[in-house]
Amino acid sequence: MSEKTTDEYLLQAVGISKRFGATQALDNVDFDLRPSEVHALMGENGAGKSTLMKIFSGDYAPDSGEIVVGGNRVVMASPRDAMTHGIGIIHQELNTLPEMTVAENLAIGQEPVNSFGMLDRRRMIEAAQQKLAAVGADLDPRMPIGRLSVGMQQMVEIARAIAEDVNILVLDEPTAALSVTESRRLFELIRGMKAKGMGLIYISHRMEEVWELADRVTVFRDGKLVGTRDMRALGDEEVKPRDIVRMMVGRDVDDLYGDQKGSIGEPRVIVRELQGNAVGPVSFDVRAGEIVSFVGLIGAGRTEVARMLYGADPSIGGSVSLDGKEVNLQSPAAAMAQGIGLLPESRKEQALFQEMSVSDNTVISTLKKFCTAGVLDSGKIKQSVKNTFSALQVRAASPAAEARSLSGGNQQKLVFARLVEQAPAMLILDEPTRGVDIGAKSEIYRIIRSIADSGTAVMVVSSDLPEALGISDRLMVMRGGRIVAELLGVDATEEKVMEHATGVYSNEAEGREK
Repeated sequence: MSEKTTDEYLLQAVGISKRFGATQALDNVDFDLRPSEVHALMGENGAGKSTLMKIFSGDYAPDSGEIVVGGNRVVMASPRDAMTHGIGIIHQELNTLPEMTVAENLAIGQEPVNSFGMLDRRRMIEAAQQKLAAVGADLDPRMPIGRLSVGMQQMVEIARAIAEDVNILVLDEPTAALSVTESRRLFELIRGMKAKGMGLIYISHRMEEVWELADRVTVFRDGKLVGTRDMRALGDEEVKPRDIVRMMVGRDVDDLYGDQKGSIGEPRVIVRELQGNAVGPVSFDVRAGEIVSFVGLIGAGRTEVARMLYGADPSIGGSVSLDGKEVNLQSPAAAMAQGIGLLPESRKEQALFQEMSVSDNTVISTLKKFCTAGVLDSGKIKQSVKNTFSALQVRAASPAAEARSLSGGNQQKLVFARLVEQAPAMLILDEPTRGVDIGAKSEIYRIIRSIADSGTAVMVVSSDLPEALGISDRLMVMRGGRIVAELLGVDATEEKVMEHATGVYSNEAEGREK
């Protein structure tokens, strides 16, 4: 047993190993958490982060090693055991029951009853109000939780965990679906919990969040502990973002976003006075070889514009022309036939056929070009898939492997492979790196730039502001369903984007900054 196993730590994992079949998910890893600390856990997808969290939560049992809570060795055979030992988990996929009220969700397993053995709703609502107040959530406990935003549902889950008297809280990618405002509210809550002596494990791919919140960062790679760094260290020991990236991917990622400046040609896409039921009118151009990102707060209308351009949502006015010809936006099939491609926000639900092979996923929308006299040419398909996978660095066991067997980053690159086969004149990318680790992000940014360099007009919708700034030639800032600013060059900064997105610049006529 390590000498570090003392009661100065809230939680320790000592020599933890876990294997699933031929896959060594964790290999003799250590991890510890102190009181009043935010300890970030980082690594690429498949590094072992989620496996360790599921061991902490009682969902998995380790093959070897020990868990120590408050200096005492413990065995956690279930999530209830974890809660008994003061460990709460806030999963990326929320664990709420949408048809039940906020109060009912907060009372699960602890429903108050009256003297007749019936549910005491008054006491349940009063208890819910107290739990919500503890996290600063001003909500009606009688509201169905499914009507709340993801951020507010997350607050309810945190309120439930705190009410269980946990002193260790694990947050797994907590801002993945949050607005900027909801994220700031969460950060304040995290700081408040830390100030009260709680220990928090923060799992995230977002470097800027880790830099803002974490006291220490531990990095896993391929199931092994790479190292732990003190974020408060100064001088020669000061931690820099490239140090963490190097630990995560095992190599230097010198230029995360790649070459921002390609060869930009004439406008390929011209949008004039496009309007939907709750968006617009909007007007903009996207040139050949150009990457234009649409940014703004949740609800600003970015995705709505993208969906209208792809024919997924109806437009009620305006025009769109592609290479000088007006396009018909009646349906996605019509948009695709006219040279518009879309990478949707959710690859699992909207882009991939999980049980189909990676090869079939790649060519499914372009089968006609592989037909000779009405018969599919399997050799032609095999060679095309091989070439595309090589160019995009898609890593799969074989072309016959099911799409669901790929990592998140390779699944996303698989969707790009299909789009490359389509060779669209305009490509719309909705949250192109959501749920993707930093190593795969770098490769996806390279893919996006190479697609633009081929002459494609690229439109990006991204909630990751550093990403949008890093990959774009121009940014369009939206607020209230309209484009309120166009930024490029020295004007394209996070501060300028947020000033326009939040309405600091009230005179929108001055928004077109060049």
